[in-house]
Amino acid sequence: MAIQPVKTAIIGAGNISDIYLQNCTAWPILDVVACANRTVARAEQQAAKYNIPRACSVEEALADPQIELIVNLTVPAAHGSIALAAIRAGKSVYNEKPLAMSREEARLLLDEAHARGLLVGCAPDTFLGAGLQTCGGLLDAGTLGQPVGATAQMITRGPDYWHPNPAFLFERGAGPLFDMGPYYLTWLISLFGPISQVSGAVRTTYPERTIHSEPRRGEVIRPEEPTHVASLIEFHSGPIATLLISFDVWDMYAPSLSVYGSAGTLTLPDPNTFGGPVTLRSDMAEGGREIALTHSHAENSRGMGAADLAYALRTGRPHRASGALAFHVLDTMHAILEAARTGRRVELISTCERPAPLPAGMAEHQLDV
Repeated sequence: MAIQPVKTAIIGAGNISDIYLQNCTAWPILDVVACANRTVARAEQQAAKYNIPRACSVEEALADPQIELIVNLTVPAAHGSIALAAIRAGKSVYNEKPLAMSREEARLLLDEAHARGLLVGCAPDTFLGAGLQTCGGLLDAGTLGQPVGATAQMITRGPDYWHPNPAFLFERGAGPLFDMGPYYLTWLISLFGPISQVSGAVRTTYPERTIHSEPRRGEVIRPEEPTHVASLIEFHSGPIATLLISFDVWDMYAPSLSVYGSAGTLTLPDPNTFGGPVTLRSDMAEGGREIALTHSHAENSRGMGAADLAYALRTGRPHRASGALAFHVLDTMHAILEAARTGRRVELISTCERPAPLPAGMAEHQLDV
């Protein structure tokens, strides 16, 4: 029997909305009926571009009784408040990352959703793509032997060199840790399970930054979050990972994530993407060999997590890009900053289930067998 699509509204028509609108309108499980924005004229532009039936204000989208799911693409500082308003309006919600600004705000959101029988999901959903799913299958099959650890790094000059409106990426609740850290932490948790404790060190190399991108070239930004973060991450299952994430390094964008086991090393793709390549080194004489991807969704599939949540609404199964996972990632990031302030290891107050793997061999825009 066919599953009834979930009527969905996109709130937030900024830079990231194009890929969400493109992808969400392609999923049969999502019926995108409205695009909302604080400035309605911008919502009208996006609705016309992607053939969305209605453009409206945020308040109108939240008040619409037919809408069951809100995809919240507002700026990070508004993630928690908009999501909580959606829950209180009787709608499930899928947030862009991070889940909220603080642990307290995120906990309130999850508690109210649970009390009302609603679901909360959160980006990133890149771990649902072909790259990570292939890597997870290799790890679960024992190809690497006993998992030992991982290294993760994301080093870049910063979004002030390329983003059309980069200032918000340096505000409280953003910076490299809260902006890019969720990709790396979510992938690591998807492979190893929940984190037990962290240590960390941080710095802000440039107290003032000048925007180099158009149309705001020449404006000055004063970062409100550390812009260079290093952390040691310990998992309940045993592996130990290092994380280096920076907007301060005078180098081109250089993402890297490698997983080490007793019998091999796996080099993963950029966690900000969905595809490959995936490289396995299991014999020093052999060198590395690229592994064929076992899953679909190798292209930019942002919105896949919202589709997975919509399936969960209709079938009752757990969703993978869950609020519990996003809360654990948020808790980890705050714990890293606390460890840096105190000079001590910090134990996580949260945990989560390792997300269930996707079945191999499914077609594009298919999540359930």
